[in-house]
Amino acid sequence: MQARRRSLRRGRQRRSLLVLFGLALAASAGLAATAGAPRRGGAAPPRATGAPTRTPTTAATRPTTPTTTTVPATQTTTLPSVTTPVFHSEMLALFEGIRSGNVAVAARAFFPERAYLELKAISNPAADFQDRLMAEYRLDIAAAHALLGPDASSARFDTVTVAPEAAWISPGGCYNSIGYWHNPGARLLYYEGGAVHSIGIASLISWHGVWYVVHLGGVYRSSTVGLVDSPAVGAGVPAPPGGC
Repeated sequence: MQARRRSLRRGRQRRSLLVLFGLALAASAGLAATAGAPRRGGAAPPRATGAPTRTPTTAATRPTTPTTTTVPATQTTTLPSVTTPVFHSEMLALFEGIRSGNVAVAARAFFPERAYLELKAISNPAADFQDRLMAEYRLDIAAAHALLGPDASSARFDTVTVAPEAAWISPGGCYNSIGYWHNPGARLLYYEGGAVHSIGIASLISWHGVWYVVHLGGVYRSSTVGLVDSPAVGAGVPAPPGGC
């Protein structure tokens, strides 16, 4: 009788264990289902895809290379061109300096001091550059600015014409130790009051293949005053060849 009771108790215990095990499995399945389902009132978590999302890209625009001019490193016997960006930039600076009365702007077109010190075969080229050439250039810029009158700000640059009669000045000529090209016949053209006007550029000389202004209003003067070289309505007449 006792053996039978022990057998019955073991059977009930096994059945209880099976029930508990089944309940545990059901609970685990429910938790897994809850984790995979979206939350109420919220969005479902994003699903991973096989390929990553790429951000659209814009092709880079290739920059435009500006036109440049190769300037020789030393003095050259090649006649400078008047069609280069360098020359155009210089002449535009000259006119803007005249229009505004700003010598610092116009100085970009003027013969470089370091070149003058190398070029001239005189006792004190630095003093001659500052006290004569640059001093006269300042006076001539002011005189040309005054020529434009009260409406100077309305004047607009047109072009610079350069006469073909350039001359090569050999070393030893005009107190110079290095040869250079000289051109006295250039004219600066501009628009003002609906018409073309012009003034002369008394002297251009070359350095390392580039033209520079060395005298604007005149080469020689009887007093310390600013000069305007042959102002005219229209293109004017280039100066005759000569000088250095």
